[in-house]
Formats: sequence, C-alpha cells, structure tokens
Amino acid sequence: MTLGFLVRGIVIGFSIAAPVGPIGVLCIRRTLADGRTAGLVTGLGAATADTIYGFMAAFGLTALTDFLVGGQGWIRLLGGAFLLYLGIRTVRTPPAERAARLRGSGLFGAYATTFMLTLTNPMTILSFVAIFATIGVGTSRADPLAAAFLVLGVFLGSALWWLTLSGVVGALRSRFDLGQVTWVNRISGGIITAFGIAAIVSLAPH
Repeated sequence: MTLGFLVRGIVIGFSIAAPVGPIGVLCIRRTLADGRTAGLVTGLGAATADTIYGFMAAFGLTALTDFLVGGQGWIRLLGGAFLLYLGIRTVRTPPAERAARLRGSGLFGAYATTFMLTLTNPMTILSFVAIFATIGVGTSRADPLAAAFLVLGVFLGSALWWLTLSGVVGALRSRFDLGQVTWVNRISGGIITAFGIAAIVSLAPH
C-alpha cells in the first residue's frame, strides 16, 4: 500500500517539475555554463521546495497554507523582482572559455537560488492540495505513513526530472562553442526576465 503511494508521489513530483519555466531555463543555462553538477544542484533546490509544499499539503497544514496563499501578492513580487535581477545578470554575463568548477559556496548559491524562487510561487501548494485530495491524502483521516511515502515520492520524482534534464543537456554541452553559449545566455536571460515581468504584471488589479 505504502509502495503505491511512493510511486504516485514520484509521478506527481515528476509531472509538477517537468513543465519548463524559469527554473528549467536556469537549469539548462547552468548546465551548459558550469556542467551537469551545477545543473543538477540547481534543480534539487526546486525539488526541495516542491517537497516542502508537498509536505504541507499532505499533512493538512491549513493555517500555513492559508497564510502563504493570502500573502502570495508580496511573495510573488519578491520572486518577480529576483527573476528580473537574474535575467538581466544572465544576459550581461559573458560566457567563460572554460566551464567553472563550482564547489562549496558556488553550488550552495545555485541550490539556494532555485529553492527560494520555487518558494515564491505559493500557488504550487494548491496544486498539491488538489492532487492529494483526489487520492485521499491531506485530510484529517489520512494515513501519516502513506502521506510520508507520498512526500518522499514527490522529492524523488522531482529530482528524477532534474537529473534527466541536466544529464541530457550535459551530454549535448560539448557541441556548443563560445558564440553559441553567448546566445544561450542572451536567450535564457531574456526568458527569465520575461517571467519576472509577467509575475509582477500579474499583481496589477484587473
């Protein structure tokens, strides 16, 4: 029974992580610039945040959920501003002739960036609430062990997506020369900036 919830969690985590948004663009760009490890660590930051939201949804932490959803305006504003900063910085960053070997603080920074960015999208938790409710998790009568296996599956599924994405992009990395990486920086920076603008504009009253 619990194994079934683990498998469901893996499918849910993979499915929620897979759509390519600003985090996916960052993962691709960092994999091309700094290697597979940097890309994977970038994705794991997002996977950790997804897991936290999944935990809240699975264990019915409604007070915290309501707080995050209620405060999504200023949270999204912070996230949008951060995306604008990252996008502009990415456009203006010249590609290195040799990939940097990120260690220590460099990898932590790659992880922390996407962790915080993913947390600035509180609507993610509503996705988990809706999905978990359909399989009987996240209610007062839910089995805590089943919920724990579901949350573990969410992390594994999300991590599997980022491992796949960074692996595929890493395998193609040797085909990119300096000029092509320059355009990758410009295009990815432009996309990230657009996501930031969209997040901020979405806060304007209709």
